[in-house]
Amino acid sequence: MNRFAFAFGETLRAIAGDRVAMLTLVGAILLYSFFYPAAYRHQVAVDLPLVVVDQDRSPLSRDLLRKLDAVRAVHVVGVLGSMDDARTVVERGDAEAILLVPADFQRDILRGGQGRLALFGNGTLLGRASLVLQGAATAITAFGQEVAVSQAQFAGVPAGPPLQSIERPLFNTAEGYGSSIVPGVAALIVQQTLLIGVAVMAATRRERHGQLRLSRPGLAGIAAAFAMMGMLSLLYFSGFVYWFQDYPRGGNLAGLLLAGALFIAAVVGFAMFFGSFFRTRERAFQLITVTSLPLFFLSNLSWPVEATPRLLMRIAQWLPSTPGINALVKVNQMGATLAEVSGELANLALLALLYGALAMWRYRPRRSA
Repeated sequence: MNRFAFAFGETLRAIAGDRVAMLTLVGAILLYSFFYPAAYRHQVAVDLPLVVVDQDRSPLSRDLLRKLDAVRAVHVVGVLGSMDDARTVVERGDAEAILLVPADFQRDILRGGQGRLALFGNGTLLGRASLVLQGAATAITAFGQEVAVSQAQFAGVPAGPPLQSIERPLFNTAEGYGSSIVPGVAALIVQQTLLIGVAVMAATRRERHGQLRLSRPGLAGIAAAFAMMGMLSLLYFSGFVYWFQDYPRGGNLAGLLLAGALFIAAVVGFAMFFGSFFRTRERAFQLITVTSLPLFFLSNLSWPVEATPRLLMRIAQWLPSTPGINALVKVNQMGATLAEVSGELANLALLALLYGALAMWRYRPRRSA
């Protein structure tokens, strides 16, 4: 117990006295907690440009244009007479989509038929084009419902407003990119800062002492110190940062604590094993920093698992970030129960045991001759 407490205290003092480790484990967390979400502060797309080709030039087509311009996501930047002109506007980057209103649009509707429209999106930036098309589709649907009521009344059929569907997101209530991405990235930030911090301290010990041999109580004390810092960082993101940025949070507090503890345990074990191979402090930054983006994509939070090669998915299960990000987002943002994240929790527990055992093997004391 004395060795454990001594190693725990020495590790915290060593981190506090090492400027690089302190900036990585504390400074980076504080910096990224404000810097990274800032890019998504205005996370709901508004006034994305749409160009209209109005070949009908009728009162109904003008009414449709007014409804389009009233949609938050869409801004009509021009009304042209030909598709060639509209395509030129899109190719210049001045519009994300084209709405074609063909000739005889009003005539077909007044005859009781269906008015035909065509929407074309720019595939260069799929996210922006998708939002424009969705916004235009919303306006067109509302316009079509009003036309249907008018047609029914003109035919002498008593008609009230047609059935309307109201879409309300269950989890990402702001329907923003930041709300869906930042919580997952936050868990990855905690993992990467721990990896760098542990690797830097391990490389420092190797440079000073030439070896990494530790007793099991001493190794447990070092691991506990890093785990405490990792858990505080995770709770800082899950509590204050998500509240300050108004992201979904607090779905399952007990699940968050359990998933967070298993995630940090797996990350610390992985970091101590992985960090034992570094001989210089600088190498840790070079190798770990460049892996952040691939690790995030392997978590399948922003990329569908069905589109990921099976081999990559098997490799991803050996990384704490994959089950950790998914478990934390599910319990905190979506309010999932422990049963619903049992697979991720089991994965994290196995990784914690595996990498903990490997770390003990790497840091085992040498037997005296």
